[in-house]
Amino acid sequence: MSSEAGLDAVARDTGAGKFQVAVQVAGVALMLDEPVSVGGLGSGPTPYQMLASALAACTTMTLRVYALQKGWPVTGIRTLAGHQRQAGVVPADLFTRRIEIEGELDDAQRGRLLEIADRCPVHRTLTGGARVETELAEAAAPIEPAAAHAADLEHAIRED
Repeated sequence: MSSEAGLDAVARDTGAGKFQVAVQVAGVALMLDEPVSVGGLGSGPTPYQMLASALAACTTMTLRVYALQKGWPVTGIRTLAGHQRQAGVVPADLFTRRIEIEGELDDAQRGRLLEIADRCPVHRTLTGGARVETELAEAAAPIEPAAAHAADLEHAIRED
């Protein structure tokens, strides 16, 4: 499976089951699927689980960069994230996060890290919305390189 020029991820149906797709991203191959309970093969995470993974990873990265910048004694960060759809609520999609921070920090530092978590670029994308442009063509408009995410992290934690 080869990457398509200018795009970060390529998903191709595998022909196995209704939902199973093989994804190529950053030189890594992943299998995404839906649970058996909804007609999938259960052979990989769902797309929403991948979104939750992106939120968890970006939150952890943002907090690590901020703690290093401040010189705070953070020895470990673990972010758990999940997604659910709630009927009768707008918006129906709810992402939840639980952040565990190890290290000798006072309450003010822990509170500040909780505030900084909301500056995570993926958090901002999910809460602010994003545009999606779709076309049936091989040529796509240029996109920012993957390094732009690291710059977004640095920008997110800058003091106002």
